[in-house]
Amino acid sequence: MVQAAESEETLEKLLEASKRPEGRSHLATAGTLVTLLNRLCNTLPDDTLLIFRILRNLCAGETDNQNAFLNNGGSVVVQAILGLSIATSEIRRVGLQLLGNVALAGEEHRAAVWAAFFPVRFLEIAEFRESEVCDALCMVLDTCCSSDGGRRRLEELCDDEKGMVTAAFTGGYEEEWLEWLLTKICIEEPYFLHLFEKIGPTSDDYGRADKKYTLFSSTQAFLLKLLSKCLSERPGDISMSNDFALSILKIFKEATNVTDFFSRGTSALPTGFPTIDVLGYSLMILRDSCAWEDHSLAALEAPVESLLSAGLMEVVLISLEELEPPSIVRRSVVTEGKKMCPYRGFRRDLVSVIGNCLHRRKEVQDKIRMRNAIPLLLQQCVLDDENPFLREWGLLTARNLLEGNFENQQYVAELQLLDSVNTPEISGLGLKVEVDKSTNRAKLVNIS
Repeated sequence: MVQAAESEETLEKLLEASKRPEGRSHLATAGTLVTLLNRLCNTLPDDTLLIFRILRNLCAGETDNQNAFLNNGGSVVVQAILGLSIATSEIRRVGLQLLGNVALAGEEHRAAVWAAFFPVRFLEIAEFRESEVCDALCMVLDTCCSSDGGRRRLEELCDDEKGMVTAAFTGGYEEEWLEWLLTKICIEEPYFLHLFEKIGPTSDDYGRADKKYTLFSSTQAFLLKLLSKCLSERPGDISMSNDFALSILKIFKEATNVTDFFSRGTSALPTGFPTIDVLGYSLMILRDSCAWEDHSLAALEAPVESLLSAGLMEVVLISLEELEPPSIVRRSVVTEGKKMCPYRGFRRDLVSVIGNCLHRRKEVQDKIRMRNAIPLLLQQCVLDDENPFLREWGLLTARNLLEGNFENQQYVAELQLLDSVNTPEISGLGLKVEVDKSTNRAKLVNIS
């Protein structure tokens, strides 16, 4: 018992020393890391977590320790321990953090970690469905898939038939390293559709009575939710591929074809219905794709240009045209046969895509005018109970529609109010709107 207490006291002192750069450097010259690795092979379960913490700290940016870990088979030792029954959640988390620190040292170190853990041990860890462990796992995967051999490992990861990446995020976690890993796989590299199809609906989904479940799965909807979050929160840190943007347009079209537009949605995203959520999140990603700016010389064509060439504007305009008018407008017009918003905010999201596409693009501005869709867009500059911030997006879209385009400005200036527009709110004040025949301008008339 005395020896055990002394041993633990020694380890605690090593842990404190390893927290400081000078301490890590000193312990590197003393060969502490090799001693601890050797001890791990025969250590008591109570010592394992403490030793892992020391090793993790020792390999935090200290090259000599990272090389010692590599040269003494550290990856194999840690791999064996993480497969034991004593590997608690905290041991797995700290062990993965240790591997991440080692992998940062270079390609040879990443190759050693990958060889020891891929695919079996990585998959076993992913299937524990623990948020903090998942985050640490994704950190290791993201690091190993960087630099020289990263593309090859990324291909292996995405081709893994056991679905390691799927296992890492089907628990509904939204940890930062998971987002970075999925950003690399889906947005920057050309593996999005491959992963998206792999996590498609199962036989259980197809067996549901509710047809809203028949094309997309909740896991697919969750993936799009994460990707949409990454794009909106870190636009300057991500390089978007045109393949990704075009894949999202494809999915939006598919979701549009199977969504029930004749049941009014009362919930914002996520609604809990996979097809509706896929429709909404793909539309939000399209909105951000159309606002994307990449100033690198490697970007031959911005995503928005590829999307416009693929017919994005026509698809979105048709969707907006087929919708019933905003709530404040439809109180005074017939809307029979018109489609309804499947979720709160759908109209706003359609308008936001159009607004971003119009920004300083005269050919798009002209297309709206030649399509006689200017009145449709001006109709969106109103408050709408079912679409928060519709008015703001409508006004931005109107500005982008008219900016630098004399023909569009003239068209709007010549618009005349040809019919009375009366709402319950106006009538409740004892007023109505009429057209002054001499000036073709609207005026309020007292009806009380």
